[in-house]
Amino acid sequence: MHRLHPTRVLVTGGAGFLGSHLCARLLKDGVDVLCVDNFSTGSRGNVLPLLEHKRFELVRHDVCEPLRVEVDEVYNFACPASPVHYQADPLQTLKTCVHGTQNMLGLARRLGAKLLQASTSEVYGDPDAHPQKESYWGNVNPTGPRSCYDEGKRCAETLCFDYHRMHGTRIKVARIFNTFGPRMNPADGRVVSNFIVQALTGEPITVHGEGLQTRSFCYVDDLVEGCMRLMATPDDVTGPVNLGNPHEIPVRELAATILRLTGSRSSLVFKPLPTDDPRRRRPDITLASEVLGWRPSASLEAGLVRTIEYFERLLGTPGYKVPAAVNGHATQHVA
Repeated sequence: MHRLHPTRVLVTGGAGFLGSHLCARLLKDGVDVLCVDNFSTGSRGNVLPLLEHKRFELVRHDVCEPLRVEVDEVYNFACPASPVHYQADPLQTLKTCVHGTQNMLGLARRLGAKLLQASTSEVYGDPDAHPQKESYWGNVNPTGPRSCYDEGKRCAETLCFDYHRMHGTRIKVARIFNTFGPRMNPADGRVVSNFIVQALTGEPITVHGEGLQTRSFCYVDDLVEGCMRLMATPDDVTGPVNLGNPHEIPVRELAATILRLTGSRSSLVFKPLPTDDPRRRRPDITLASEVLGWRPSASLEAGLVRTIEYFERLLGTPGYKVPAAVNGHATQHVA
């Protein structure tokens, strides 16, 4: 018999941007949290405030290796999520998506635990359908530089549903769209963190193409709420479910908004579009609204203000140096 309320929850990738916010929210809700991370892109600093909590445990572990623990729920967030990070070691990215997810599904199957798979809007590729509904199968290049992540996440979804069909494994699949907020890595190459760091440091704002490609940005607290609501649904609700903010804006407009909010005088510089960069991205969240009663509540501007405040504090830390994009680890260099 399954427990109505979990007593111990595993969060893989728990020291990453999204994972650390999820860990903090679970602790706030009275749950014991086991945070697992190999720190390839996650940071101990993201969970430093949680280490003294009596219901929090941090373990260094790579999900590509089996993990033997006892938990009631698994949030599988382990995987580099920004192009600059997942393309740095595409084979490891693919292994994390496939072997890592299979290991976590095996764990969930053995324990009778629920598993929520953090999938991505990248399963839709450069979409021909707009906005993107869960029923859309996507337009993905299987051989390009983004394929290790896009196809890896698609394979991870396949694994989830095959485990569900063959073994009755309790699964939830969340397709996460662009998310932002405090604790983003300043060197992750994502458009929000890039623009904010460049604006605050007076560097030129790098816009790819003409900046007319569109994105939809969800504040991290709203995203975490959506994931937790999906995990709490009955077992017959498997997803996939889109989680993101349907407010769509051109990248160029995002740059202008960040310049206004920071008061920066940085100029815009334009660079070629990366290979397979999606032209448009906006979630259809009808399913999330109907099944989860969920819609994002934070406006883009309100979320940007909080994120800018975070980066201002980070960049103002004595001895802090923005990390190189290769490894993505924030470091402090004290003179």
